[in-house]
Amino acid sequence: MAKLLARVAPWLPLAKAPADPPGPWSFRVLGRDDTATLWTLVNRDAVANVFVAAHLETVGSATASFSGGEIIGMFRGDSVNGELVAACWAGVNLVPVGLTDETAPPFGSHLGRAGRTFSSIFGPAGGVMGIWSTFGDYSAEPFDIRPHQPLLTIDTDALLPPAEDLRFTRPDELDALLPACAAMFEEEVGYSPYIGGSEHYRRRVASLISRKHSLAAFDDDGSVIFKAELGTVSSQAVQVQGVWMNPDRRGQGLSAGYMAGVVAAARSLAPTVSLYVNSYNARALASYRRVGFTQVGSFSTVLF
Repeated sequence: MAKLLARVAPWLPLAKAPADPPGPWSFRVLGRDDTATLWTLVNRDAVANVFVAAHLETVGSATASFSGGEIIGMFRGDSVNGELVAACWAGVNLVPVGLTDETAPPFGSHLGRAGRTFSSIFGPAGGVMGIWSTFGDYSAEPFDIRPHQPLLTIDTDALLPPAEDLRFTRPDELDALLPACAAMFEEEVGYSPYIGGSEHYRRRVASLISRKHSLAAFDDDGSVIFKAELGTVSSQAVQVQGVWMNPDRRGQGLSAGYMAGVVAAARSLAPTVSLYVNSYNARALASYRRVGFTQVGSFSTVLF
């Protein structure tokens, strides 16, 4: 039976983990001297690993982020002199890098013994589900598990013209955009992003706007027709997130044109555009394929 953990802030510093049992693996938090070897892991799949690639480019090294997220390395043998074989971002979320069927379960056990809580585990399906196969022995029951989420990419121009009314949102449009962002979050995750207060979520959306990572189309009355974010950006790939169409405009064939506009904006920043989508969302999958996205892999998500 899973050990039920109290719901505490998942962004608190990682607790000191009890010693791992004897075995071929060792673990430690990565630092500046590990940057080059971590890049080697990340670059094996720059699209799937865009989250950690963006961190490396922003911070300039494998050290912790300004918000406290850190990267835990898994080594074959001694953690000082051994080979770095896999890694996992540990912040509000867990994001695996380079994990395999062999390495993911012991990594999950190591994370579980630390006694920390997380909002989600997401990333390449094998790594996520492998972590969960053992991390679940230590964690609270998840809110949802989504094992099959096609990872789609496009590295050419879209197959159809972009919608002309899609544009980057402006800071003065924050209040108009927030209800659409909150609605998308609730539809996708199942609860409000305002739980515990609205200020954190408001600052996140404002940050996306200020960095020109927020795109939207507005109706004549100022309501949002469509919106999406360039959620994670590296020099090699952009991962699109938060795609949402106003329910009053769904079923009218508009989403593909808007997504073509998102592709054009994203490809001004990096050559490859990616996103992942729930496998049961047939309407979204059909729209993305009309634009020119093709499946290159699979993600999974565990939500707490």
